[in-house]
Amino acid sequence: MTRAAIPAPVLPSAGVLTPLGLDESRITGGLWAQKQVVNAAATLEHIRARLESEGWLPNFDLAAAGALPEGRRGREFADSEVYKWLEALAWEIGRGGSDELEQTFRAAVARVAAAQEADGYLNTMFGREGQRPRWSDLEWGHELYCAGHLLQAAVARARTRPGSDDGLLEVAIRVADLVVREFGPGAREAICGHAEIELGLAELGRVTGDRRYTEQAALFVERHGKHTLRDIEHGRAYYQDDVAVREAEALRGHAVRANYLAASAVDVAIDTGDADLLAALERQWSRTIARRTYITGGQGARHSDEAFGEDWELPSDRAYSETCAGIASLMFAWRLLLATGEARYADLIERILYNVLATSVSDEGTAFFYSNPLQQRVEGAMPDPGETVGRASTSLRAPWFSVSCCPTNIGRTIASLGAYLATTTAHGVQVHQYAAGEIRTASGIALTVDTAYPARGRIVVRIDEPGDFEIALRVPGWAHGATLDGAPVSPGYARVRRRWNEGDEVVLELPVAPRVSLPDPRIDAVRGSVAIERGPEVWALESVDLGTDVAGAVLVPGSVRAEGEGVVADFLVREDDAAAWPYAAEQPPAGEQRTSALVPYRRWGNRGPATMRVFLPLAT
Repeated sequence: MTRAAIPAPVLPSAGVLTPLGLDESRITGGLWAQKQVVNAAATLEHIRARLESEGWLPNFDLAAAGALPEGRRGREFADSEVYKWLEALAWEIGRGGSDELEQTFRAAVARVAAAQEADGYLNTMFGREGQRPRWSDLEWGHELYCAGHLLQAAVARARTRPGSDDGLLEVAIRVADLVVREFGPGAREAICGHAEIELGLAELGRVTGDRRYTEQAALFVERHGKHTLRDIEHGRAYYQDDVAVREAEALRGHAVRANYLAASAVDVAIDTGDADLLAALERQWSRTIARRTYITGGQGARHSDEAFGEDWELPSDRAYSETCAGIASLMFAWRLLLATGEARYADLIERILYNVLATSVSDEGTAFFYSNPLQQRVEGAMPDPGETVGRASTSLRAPWFSVSCCPTNIGRTIASLGAYLATTTAHGVQVHQYAAGEIRTASGIALTVDTAYPARGRIVVRIDEPGDFEIALRVPGWAHGATLDGAPVSPGYARVRRRWNEGDEVVLELPVAPRVSLPDPRIDAVRGSVAIERGPEVWALESVDLGTDVAGAVLVPGSVRAEGEGVVADFLVREDDAAAWPYAAEQPPAGEQRTSALVPYRRWGNRGPATMRVFLPLAT
């Protein structure tokens, strides 16, 4: 199997680490195995049903029948949700999906392919009589964005079912060829207002070996910052057309767009050997994580433009922290991890997985958070299961959104999650994320990982085939006091190389006792407050446990403690006098002391309407 054919989402042509495919790295137990089962059994079907009922999949039938624009439903980017769902199906089929999923996939591809025009153009919103002309609204039209997701779906299919006769890869190649003709060298000098085509082109170039697609991705990346898009009320930073990618100091503007562009720029840097571009992206990542990222790993401080704020602008209650931004940030960090092998990128991925991805989707797999605030001031109401809501108009997980990028993004990420756990080099295997599972590399390394992480910090790696190789296990940045086979190890990668026999074991112990984390004092919104973490998980106080609104509670210093695999703490709860003036020379009475359990942030909202907060003010 060539590097380009490994069934994994990202296959760079070079880098310190080589990804493992879904056939080499499997999750077999624990939280993520459960999520994958639910994703396959419930989420993907839920998405299919809503794509049908909302009219977004039938839009392709109307296009094929020449019946557009009458009857078209959904926003200008509705096509992309069909493509992300197809990508999710492709990964799930590659993971061992059923014949029924295969039939569903093929039937949907046939409907999409029927809508493609003779020259390769494929979009249900533009280009026909009664619709706006092609490429007439690059700021908001999302034509190239949709095309990028189509290309990614085709790449997923090509890598999981090479040589399949369903036709999706051929459809994608015709679209990509049209994009090169329309936007290539000497043609229209423009970009899309929402980065994504760059990601699709880069991976399509890797699948096909056609350098035109790689070069077009590079051309789009380099055009950002040349002011080819109209200025808007949010400014050109909104779609990263304010400064060149390699000149930026941090990610800014719309958080999803910024991360998609940065991820694709890493692809371009690796495949063109551009070390300066890669260094610029590493620098931007560092500042973005240090100053513009929530403790959950979430990104995006502003609702108005779904954007990063300025440095240290990280409000808890108004955090947008879009689920898609977290997934896009994961994509950026994963590419940097493959390029450099540095543990800090895997640390962020872990934080996102447990505190954004796992938070967003319900246990049943059929309701989702679009935004992920760190404080919920009002209880809200449970959405109707058949309702379609606005992006952030509910305080509880909703079944569907008028802008429904998050459910489909969740579907494709969970289906492909096995490919993000481990990598290989000529020396051996590196395990970056911990889940019960099996690693069976093409080079003959066979390992079983046994763990109940993150509830418990013990990770046992058993060797299933003898050999001489290195095992590298990530020690998270928070895991001071970790041991490997009883010996202390520092954050980073703990490495053991020797001749292994079948049945040998390596045991990593990570300290998962509760810990109190202090925010940087420059984060105005949470100054004087602390957060509670346990292992990779952020914990929250919920009114269901406290017995009253969390807004009236302050944490008693030194009271945070473990209780089994949970966390409890003492709080002073004071009922305010509604007529009182909130400023005085002396502190008000302390209030009633209560002991309350906390809940992993990913579990909040599962017990009905509640108020919640992550950052807890300290009692004085």
